[in-house]
Amino acid sequence: MNPRRISKRLSQSTCSLSLVGFLFSCAFLPSAAAQSCGSEGVAAQVLGSGGPELQDKRASSSYLVWKDGQPLVLVDAGGGSALRFGESGAQMSQLDVILFTHYHVDHSGDFPALIKSSWFEDRKRPLPIYGPAGNDFMPSTTEFVYDLFGDKHGAYRYLSELLAPGEEGSYKMQPHNVVAGSTPVAAFRSRDLAVYAVRVVHGQVPALAWRVEVGGKFIVFSGDTNGDNPGLTQLALNADLFIAHNAVPEGAVGIERRLHMPPSVIGQIARDAHVKNLVLSHRMLRTLGKEDQTQSEIKKRYSGPVEFANDLDCFLAK
Repeated sequence: MNPRRISKRLSQSTCSLSLVGFLFSCAFLPSAAAQSCGSEGVAAQVLGSGGPELQDKRASSSYLVWKDGQPLVLVDAGGGSALRFGESGAQMSQLDVILFTHYHVDHSGDFPALIKSSWFEDRKRPLPIYGPAGNDFMPSTTEFVYDLFGDKHGAYRYLSELLAPGEEGSYKMQPHNVVAGSTPVAAFRSRDLAVYAVRVVHGQVPALAWRVEVGGKFIVFSGDTNGDNPGLTQLALNADLFIAHNAVPEGAVGIERRLHMPPSVIGQIARDAHVKNLVLSHRMLRTLGKEDQTQSEIKKRYSGPVEFANDLDCFLAK
């Protein structure tokens, strides 16, 4: 029997054996609150609100865009986010597209776990995957996916049926490199969903910021950037939600500042872009506990609402 069918039958029967079995086996299922994001309208759910540190006790960067109870877009897949994905109630078979801002481990480490999970679902349509083109320092999106799942040399080539042409599989991943500059470029469109990207500065690492337009709402993800590229302001113009990365405190210098934007820059971009709601994520040990200072610096420039994200938080695009 197909192991996918076996897995599904087992999972469907787990909670139906008896009342005692139900109480025991379902005690560890995610709460209803964790599964209610985006039940009506458009929302962004923060799967991972932390950075690469394990001591912050947060999953690393990852986000879901929901519309009317359906998860449509996954942005990044940092360590720990696969667990949060399951807790959210989403399924890989529901996604329209996966977007990567860049390929640092804290933004991509759980991607193989998510793909393995999808093997147990009945996804029939292709899974588009978009991310930056590479350079000598980092792989392109196509290289990244094939290095993991390619049938010849992929690290997880036992799952190559989900990528390699000609191999039998329930669906195929479709990786695409996005070459973007300082002006937003269209990357993906499906029904009423449209996705745009701009290049952002994150040291030597090719990186993108993303704008997701769905249901008449605009959600923008800064990804990791020092904020030097003016294209981010244009991308975030009139965003209903601007999810920015609060990875460094005000006054950061050296490599930290060359990689990430401090609160003052976040506030400036949010103001210039007329952002309706600002959400701060990618919260690291160097910014945790400094929320008052962070908010004070932002409020000098941006007068709109500011919220600090935690894992599984849900933010409606109003």
